[in-house]
Amino acid sequence: MSHQSNDPLHGKTLEFILNELVDHVGWEHLGHLVPIRCFNFDPSVKSSLKFLRRTPWARKKVEEIYVERMHTFKDKGENSN
Repeated sequence: MSHQSNDPLHGKTLEFILNELVDHVGWEHLGHLVPIRCFNFDPSVKSSLKFLRRTPWARKKVEEIYVERMHTFKDKGENSN
């Protein structure tokens, strides 16, 4: 019998989460939801990942937004990880 995690982020990398959010809401809206410079000025996945990995409160906020909206990502398919 295998154990399945109840954590909705289980198996999802920060890069995957960020890409899903950018694909669905865009940098502009993401920058409005989490007002950090790397989302609002010349945004890139690389700079955002670097910042989010060093800033726990921002990473937590991005993960919370993903969990709140993940039902909208289901149509795209979960196996695109």
